[in-house]
Amino acid sequence: MQLIACPWCGPREEVEFHYGGQAGVAYPADPAALSDEEWGRFVFVRANPVGRFEERWSHSAGCRRWFTAVRDTATYRFQA
Repeated sequence: MQLIACPWCGPREEVEFHYGGQAGVAYPADPAALSDEEWGRFVFVRANPVGRFEERWSHSAGCRRWFTAVRDTATYRFQA
């Protein structure tokens, strides 16, 4: 079992967390003006790098707070 360090609760088992996707994705200023293709890209297309990647995580079984973590996608290790 992997431990994830919650900034508020400390290290906890990974089953207590939910992945929230890529960090830093800005919501469109005028979503109604987007075409179906543009909206689809916003909703479904994300970076998929090998290496360091900033992600959003929720400590859903603990403090229920969201935080940004840096994880190495090749090793699955959390770096920050």
